[in-house]
Amino acid sequence: MQRIGLFGGSFDPIHLGHLLVGQAAIEELGLERLFFIPAARSPFKPEQQPAPCEVRLAMIRLALAGRTDCEVDDFEIQRGGTSFTVDTVRYFAQRFAQAKLCYLIGADNVPGLPKWRAPEELAELAEFVVIPRPGESPGPIPPPFRGQYLAGFPFGVSASQIRHRVRLGQTVDHLVPAPVAEAICNNRLYL
Repeated sequence: MQRIGLFGGSFDPIHLGHLLVGQAAIEELGLERLFFIPAARSPFKPEQQPAPCEVRLAMIRLALAGRTDCEVDDFEIQRGGTSFTVDTVRYFAQRFAQAKLCYLIGADNVPGLPKWRAPEELAELAEFVVIPRPGESPGPIPPPFRGQYLAGFPFGVSASQIRHRVRLGQTVDHLVPAPVAEAICNNRLYL
């Protein structure tokens, strides 16, 4: 059975932590493809005003250039509005009807899974693959969700740290791919 990975997020900006998680998921789960799915608007960060969608999409494409096992999917951006995981997973379940779907989420989101929109359906449609935070011990995945934790490459960086560094005029070299750093600079993002 084909295994497809789904990695949703704001990717504002995409950084090396995202790429390391993606590589770990491909290797540990035996994924044929991993889709990076930028949110139009996160239900968890309604007050946040992310960089323009077309810029975030361009940065993801730059970060994934040359990868044949990863791609960006703009389903949530094309749909617009608040991005709910169940809508995205339904879309991929129809698109890859015979595949096993593996949805990557951060460990900080695990306790709230039962409160996500249509949790029973979501739990049925996909296995959840939890991205642990460096230095934190994993908690259980709540029923009816099923899944596992990635061993991965613990890398303690976040998009909010990167945005903060840019605002302070500090370098983001070695935190984002070089073409993404250039795009941040050229588009005067996060200032």
